[in-house]
Amino acid sequence: MKRRDFLKNTALASGAFLIPSFLKPLEAMAMGDMSGYKNLVIIQLSGGNDGLNTIVPYGNDIYYQKRSTIAIKQPDIVKLDDMQGLNPNLSALKELYDQGWMSIINSVGYPNPDRSHFRSMDIWQTASDSDQFLTTGWIGRYLDSNCNTCKEPYTAVEVDDTLSLAMKGAKMKGIAVENPAKLYRSTREPFFKELVHGHDTDLNEDNLGYLYKTMIETYSSADYIQQTSKTYNTTASYPQTAFANQLKSVAKFINSGLKTRVYYVSLSGFDTHTTQQNQQGRQLKIYGDGVAAFIKDLKQAGKLDDTLVMTFSEFGRRVEQNASNGTDHGTANNVMIFGGKLKKSGIYNTAPNLAQLDNGDLKYEIDFRNVYATLLDKWLNVNNSQILTRNFSGLNFV
Repeated sequence: MKRRDFLKNTALASGAFLIPSFLKPLEAMAMGDMSGYKNLVIIQLSGGNDGLNTIVPYGNDIYYQKRSTIAIKQPDIVKLDDMQGLNPNLSALKELYDQGWMSIINSVGYPNPDRSHFRSMDIWQTASDSDQFLTTGWIGRYLDSNCNTCKEPYTAVEVDDTLSLAMKGAKMKGIAVENPAKLYRSTREPFFKELVHGHDTDLNEDNLGYLYKTMIETYSSADYIQQTSKTYNTTASYPQTAFANQLKSVAKFINSGLKTRVYYVSLSGFDTHTTQQNQQGRQLKIYGDGVAAFIKDLKQAGKLDDTLVMTFSEFGRRVEQNASNGTDHGTANNVMIFGGKLKKSGIYNTAPNLAQLDNGDLKYEIDFRNVYATLLDKWLNVNNSQILTRNFSGLNFV
């Protein structure tokens, strides 16, 4: 195929180029022998979720003083202890909390916080300092440090059609797969099949060899992913939302025996500058109902003990509401952890201090990289100093 013909037809194939060539080794993975195999699921709440109206410090009068119209009313709160409770739209999580499958870490952030959505998300995804600019993500660097030395390749899947910075390493990357069937169908389009089957001898043609090779490997791997995920039939009931469908796909991957260590999903819509209660309430219900179904699915399948779920957002909101019945960009926030083998479930640390603020914002107490260090050291079994910019102290939730 001539270059101009290849470039003319790349619109169809372009989506497949998001799938890196290291997906091919998944074909060699044997199913079964999954006992003790640990999975990490990362959930990103994009837009800057308001942590104070998520895990509500209803026992602190300052909360109601600062939020005269958007504070969650006490009778509506799903109380967890004498100080904090769940937003009523997260009521589905109460059962998980009561079972000891949920841990809430308050006041998580980093020094000299940035209130830009894009920059703060980059900081969280790369695990950089606020004045440090990295081009690789913390999960990507985890892949870089392990995949060449492990007996079986460690991989990361983002259930989406694009790949986040968190998943990109210098040598290796995670893969973006919205769902196995869609990937399979895309690689079975006539143009794709023609390239794969008709140009095996053209791999050294100019600079297109790498692209042909990637497409051939993607074509081969798509069948494996499709067939493997079909071995598990989901019987759990999930809400009819796009977010719940993402988690349902992750559950199918985990329960069918795909040896992927890290999964990444996102839910947007949390930038609540105006009329916050309704907007955030809708998104929290989507989140809470989806996570509850996902955790129960894993429990039923016997996979919850080997799965850890972490939820984060790029920043919290300011303590005091604005004039538009919303909240503006803030700093520290809560992180929610779910799993069947938590060492410290419930509320991990004290509620945010609303009396001692930093120019109207919460002061962080736990560096988010301490959370990452815990996941790396205690769950993924790698020294966090190899992945993060320096060694960070771990926490005790696992």
